[in-house]
Amino acid sequence: MAKEKGGFWVGLAAAVFYPATAVMARRRDEGAERVPRTGGALIVMNHVSHLDPVYDAVFTHRQGRVPHFLAKHSLWNVPFVGTVVRGARQIPVYRGTADAQQSLRAAHEALEQGLVVIIYPEGTITRDPDGWPMASRTGVARLALEHDVPVLPAARWGTREVYDHYRKKFRPFPRKTVVTKVGPPADLDAYRSRPQNLALLREVTDVLMNDVKGLLAEIREEQAPDGFYTKKA
Repeated sequence: MAKEKGGFWVGLAAAVFYPATAVMARRRDEGAERVPRTGGALIVMNHVSHLDPVYDAVFTHRQGRVPHFLAKHSLWNVPFVGTVVRGARQIPVYRGTADAQQSLRAAHEALEQGLVVIIYPEGTITRDPDGWPMASRTGVARLALEHDVPVLPAARWGTREVYDHYRKKFRPFPRKTVVTKVGPPADLDAYRSRPQNLALLREVTDVLMNDVKGLLAEIREEQAPDGFYTKKA
């Protein structure tokens, strides 16, 4: 099947990201066939490194889809990067401002248009010293409950071995392995019939992130901790 058309800027990003990711790490993908080849989908992922969007973009593009990330609005002000993310129709996130709701509105519109949206509900790279997910924001639950699209929990591991932001370590060599695993679509039918309130949004968010954490535990072949890490002020 032909790839979804993303235009000039997506093509340019692909031309840069494909070889760059290949140089830094081998890839192993599991469950990639679960990403629908057409129509909207919400992919819910963990976040351990600033390299995650690059690898996740390549993963999604290899499935014939154009990824649309919710990303910090400050990227739109970075020379050249801002031009690329704007041209590739990425979704700026404005936290703590009057434009905060606009971020989710744009993501809702993307799903309604049949696009693939990738969200990192933690909001930033995890501060858990062992790389497990932190407590997450509930915007992901709103997106998941209000659209009749597959909601796919997924986990990726290995990018922090290449670039660890908190320890300021960039180690592309020796070459690492980045593993991405996509789980089955989350069954949220029982939640959609309930009144939407903060308690429901928190419950659905934790259900989705527990699925993500379980996939991460399978990749790492480790026992996941109970609950979610809460970053300290």
